[in-house]
Amino acid sequence: MYSGGVAAKSFVCIAPLVKTFARVLLIGPPHYLPVRGIAAPSVRAFATPLGEIPVDGPAISSLQESGLVVIDDEPHAPEHALEVELPFLQIVLKNFTIVPLLVGSARPEQVASIIGALIDERTLLVVSTDLSHYLDEATARKRDQATARAIESLDFSRLGPQDACGCSALNGALCAAREGGWKVERLALGNSSATSGDFGSVVGYGAWSLCAAPRS
Repeated sequence: MYSGGVAAKSFVCIAPLVKTFARVLLIGPPHYLPVRGIAAPSVRAFATPLGEIPVDGPAISSLQESGLVVIDDEPHAPEHALEVELPFLQIVLKNFTIVPLLVGSARPEQVASIIGALIDERTLLVVSTDLSHYLDEATARKRDQATARAIESLDFSRLGPQDACGCSALNGALCAAREGGWKVERLALGNSSATSGDFGSVVGYGAWSLCAAPRS
């Protein structure tokens, strides 16, 4: 109820591309259990009230064989960071598979290697993270503006947990974007005060698109 309006600004951009994407690489932070490196699940599907979404098992097996991920269901079991994005995707994409990864203590280059291995014209990258947490609204707005500038300059060296709970996943995406020459566009920036009316302790949210430059 707090982040959905901002998140929707991203997903509405995908709607015209419904026939383009057949797979989603979905990365975000583990909130409940620590993860060393990057954890993939062993399950065959994720379920929401809108139905089941198949997990791309061969893609995960390939990442595991390359040493880029470990298979660990334990941190995935209670985690919400990836699952909150799924209903949006089910509405706009209909039929697709997912590669759901929880990014723990991993360097940006590690995450970028996974993105580079999987991203193609049929694969969409979705990064799930909040921005600042539980600051007053004025302080949060200032910090989130600084985070937005780092994102928009593809600076994957500056952002930490105080800026975004999913900083490891986000920094990896920014690293991949810099390596790939992707363009970044801000779609929305706000915080929970718009919904809660509480200006004393807010959570920041933002939405951006990352697009590869068109081929010549």
